[in-house]
Amino acid sequence: MSQEIKIDGIAIAPDVLTTIVVRSLADIEGVASVGNNDLAANLVSMFSSKTSSPSLPAVEATVEDDALHIVVRLTVFFGYPFKKLAEAVRVAVSKAIDAQVGVAVCAVDVCIDNLVFPKE
Repeated sequence: MSQEIKIDGIAIAPDVLTTIVVRSLADIEGVASVGNNDLAANLVSMFSSKTSSPSLPAVEATVEDDALHIVVRLTVFFGYPFKKLAEAVRVAVSKAIDAQVGVAVCAVDVCIDNLVFPKE
């Protein structure tokens, strides 16, 4: 998502959409982070000859039939059912994009890329 998203007569920077999505998910219980913040993998690649694979963008958007198709990559906490969590993410993202941008969202694909265990 390196180029601006052009829809309904406006151009939106990818980072703007990412910010809207991240803020919309701040209160969703079970979401640890948007994107892959795998500190351990980053440290291993820094201190060894191993290189980590390039990470995918946390949020991607494409235009389909005058609506946005959003892909969100998440790190989630163990113990939250994925299907229920994904539905809460879809609703929150759709509402936030509609409220802030004023453009319809045709789909929100939720990719659970990492699972973390809360400290007990």
